[in-house]
Amino acid sequence: MTFVTVLHGFTPKLGLLVMNGLSVFKIAILLFVVVSGWVVLSGHTRVQNPGANFHDIFAGSSHSGNDVRPPVLLPLIIPNHAPPLERWSNVNYVLNEVKDPIRTLKIAGPLGLGICATLYVLANVAYFAAATKEEITNSGVTVAALFFKNVFGTQAQRALSVFVALCALGNVITVTYSAARINQELAKAGVPLPFGNRFWASNWPTGKSPLPGLVIHLIPSVIVILLPPPEVAYPFILNVEGYPHQIVNVFIVAGLFWLRYKKPDAVRPFKVWWPIVIFFLAAALFLVIAPFLPPANGVGDTPPLPYYLYCLVGIGIIVLGVVYWAVWRIVLPRVFGYHLVPRKETLDDGTVITLFSRQKLAYGVIPEVP
Repeated sequence: MTFVTVLHGFTPKLGLLVMNGLSVFKIAILLFVVVSGWVVLSGHTRVQNPGANFHDIFAGSSHSGNDVRPPVLLPLIIPNHAPPLERWSNVNYVLNEVKDPIRTLKIAGPLGLGICATLYVLANVAYFAAATKEEITNSGVTVAALFFKNVFGTQAQRALSVFVALCALGNVITVTYSAARINQELAKAGVPLPFGNRFWASNWPTGKSPLPGLVIHLIPSVIVILLPPPEVAYPFILNVEGYPHQIVNVFIVAGLFWLRYKKPDAVRPFKVWWPIVIFFLAAALFLVIAPFLPPANGVGDTPPLPYYLYCLVGIGIIVLGVVYWAVWRIVLPRVFGYHLVPRKETLDDGTVITLFSRQKLAYGVIPEVP
C-alpha cells in the first residue's frame, strides 16, 4: 500500500504504465487458464475425469437467496475479490482524465465488459473441469491454485503465488488510483475536512496526482491489514464495502427515473434503455434484500459474526454520512443563524475547489439549503 501511494503520488505516469501492464498480465493469465481448461476437457492431462462436475451440475444447490450474491459468485484468481466487471465502475471516477471520454467509454465499456465476462465464464469452466466440487469446497486454497496443482503439479501451484501477488498488486494500484480521486472530489466539493479543504483537494506535489487523497486511502487500509484477525475481518470488510454500493445503486436508478421525468429533453451523451434500467434496479434491490435471508449453512461466510451484521454496518455508515452532511448543512446554520455561501477558488496547481463562507442572517430568518 505504501509502495502504491508513493508510485501514484510522485510518479503518476509510471503508475499508469504499471497499472496497464499488470492488466495485460492478468488477461494473459486468464487466457492461459482458459486454453488449459480446453486441454483438460479434451482428456490429454493428468485429470482423470474432467467432466465429473458437468453430469449433474445443480446437485446440492442452495435455495437461499443469501447465497446468490457477491462474494459467493466470485471464484476468481484472488479469493473474495471484486471482479473486473465491478471494477469497471472505477473509470467513471476519472473520466476527466480520459481523452475523448464519451467516445472512448462507448467503445471501451462494452468491449471491456464483454471480454472480461467471456474470459471469466470460460475460466470457471476450466476450474470445474480440473477439480471436483468436493475438492473446491474442502481444499482451503484458491480455485486457481487447485487448478494449477491438478493440471501441472505442485511446483506450478507454488509458482501461482507469484501470479496471485502480481494480480493483487494490479487490483490495489487500480482501486487506489480511483479512490484517491474520490477523496479529492469530496474536498473539492467543500465537504468540511480536518486541516482544511485546500490541502486535501490539491494535486501536491507533482501537480498531476492527489498525494493527500492517496494518504487518506493509505491510512485506513494499513489499519485494516494490521489490526483485525484476517480470517474474519477480510471477508467482513469486503462485504461491508460491497453492500452500500447496492444501496447507492438503488438511489442512482431512482434518480435516473426522476431525471427522465423532470428533464426529458436534457442532453445525454449516454442514454440507457429502459429494460436495462429496470433489470439493473431489480438486481440491485435483490442484492439489498438477499443478504438478510438465512444462508444455507446458517452462519454465512463471516462466522462467528452474524451473517446479516455487515448489512447493518453498511447501512449505519450511510446513515452516519447523511447525519454528518445534515449537521453541517442544515442543523448548525439554523441553530447559529447563518447561511453557507459557496465560492470558487483556484489553487496554485490549477485545481478548482468550492469553499463555503458563513453569512450571518437577520434575527428570525431561517436559512435555506441550496
